[in-house]
Amino acid sequence: MSGPYDHLAERLDAVVEELDELQFEQLREAAAEKSGRPADDKRLTQARRAIEKASHLLRGATPED
Repeated sequence: MSGPYDHLAERLDAVVEELDELQFEQLREAAAEKSGRPADDKRLTQARRAIEKASHLLRGATPED
């Protein structure tokens, strides 16, 4: 069953995927350079979680679902 905000939730899901790709790329580069955790990793993780939560909320689910 589709909700009225599913199209927005799908767009947010796409942003989550983009953030995942960006983070993995940064982690690969950091591992190759043996430079430790990328500086933006924590910020990107927080943004990803917030966007994922928004997607769930738009679908009418609680963030714990």
